[in-house]
Amino acid sequence: MRSFQILIFTLLFFASCTGKKTFKISDKFMDSLSFDTFSFFWELSDSVSGNIPDRWPSKSFSSIAATGFGLTSYLVGVERGYISRTQASERVLKTLRFLSLLKQDSVAQNVGGYKGFFYHFLDMRTGARYQLVELSTIDTGLLMMGILSCQTYFDQDNPIEREIYALSDSLYRKVDWNWAMNNDSTMSMGWSPENKFITARWKGYNEAMLLYVLALGSPTHSVSPTAWTWWTKTYRWGKFQGQEHINFGPLFGHQYSHVWIDFKGIKDDYMTKKGIDYFENSRRATLANRQYCIQNPSEFIGYSDKCWGLTACDGPGNSGKADFNCDFREYSARGAARWQVVDDGTIAPTAVGGSIPFAPEYCIPTLQHFKYSLGDKIYGKYGFKDAFNLTITYENGESGWFDTDYLGIDQGPILLQLENLRSGFVWKLMKKNKYIQEGLSKAGFKKDI
Repeated sequence: MRSFQILIFTLLFFASCTGKKTFKISDKFMDSLSFDTFSFFWELSDSVSGNIPDRWPSKSFSSIAATGFGLTSYLVGVERGYISRTQASERVLKTLRFLSLLKQDSVAQNVGGYKGFFYHFLDMRTGARYQLVELSTIDTGLLMMGILSCQTYFDQDNPIEREIYALSDSLYRKVDWNWAMNNDSTMSMGWSPENKFITARWKGYNEAMLLYVLALGSPTHSVSPTAWTWWTKTYRWGKFQGQEHINFGPLFGHQYSHVWIDFKGIKDDYMTKKGIDYFENSRRATLANRQYCIQNPSEFIGYSDKCWGLTACDGPGNSGKADFNCDFREYSARGAARWQVVDDGTIAPTAVGGSIPFAPEYCIPTLQHFKYSLGDKIYGKYGFKDAFNLTITYENGESGWFDTDYLGIDQGPILLQLENLRSGFVWKLMKKNKYIQEGLSKAGFKKDI
């Protein structure tokens, strides 16, 4: 199973996205990172529900977004030879059956969702709503991308794969995207029985691009194509760290939609006018994030051309001290953009790993630096732990904070984007999904001529 990890060391040469540079990387490094990160999803899913934990080893509820990433990760596992197609199909079927049987109702307790949407966090074993979390539109979207990837992949004419297709179709068709618009031009971020719709809406460029594609492609509850027009009207285009692009600080907003959808060479009306595609936009955002960290205006310890990456992640909080005044955060959406910078010296490997296809010539050497310079402080059984901060010091003289947890929503982009760089597998797969392609068509995407 781990044959990829015992390959003789070889050097591969990859051209950068600009086509002007080449760089050397280790196939052994990529194989081990892929297998170790895959193992998070394969080994930690619940034996009954198939749900994926939000984090580990801390005791955790399930994250429906992590489950979405996990479903697609099983497909990578088959393609890479980590598991068999039969193993993957059985795990997927168990998960989909469980999700399909969860009670959907407007009541507050002992339900998994409502109107086809699912609550952000679920009990790992029972699938019931965790405490008072919201019915999450974006996390349901991430789950649906995982579900649709399985629907597309398992296309063989046998009982298990036919049932996977049917359950996937049913789960997607039940999501009432129109209801989530709540009679407005943009979609609400969520709903709860206690407070009804969340006032915050999906505006401005961020990870919700996939949400609108899913909503447009629905055969049962499709939103109007004008929703995409309104969505793009809220973009903020500007120059930051020498890069002109649609700004959004945390890098996950430039990555999540791209995990499943290949935006290279296709443009909507907005990007046609700007002269680039969304893939190039994410590359520019990655380069700007890196350059900001190199510049390091707050003079945090460790930042360099091989130690960068700001996105949503865990943080040290006020667990230690530093020689200057700073609000050290716990979990927070860190990032850097023209109109907002949130930076407390905390670096997240997923910020770099999720951008591998956009700027491999910078991302892979950085990930190698993290692994080989910080060792088991940041890299363990399941690949990269969530985050670290080298600025923090402690009363006992130790320096540096290192997370002990792995987070599902941060492991997913590393694994899947690494595979997209190496083979384009997830992108090629989703180009076959009729619902995603319908959504892109209704949003006005056309091939760049």
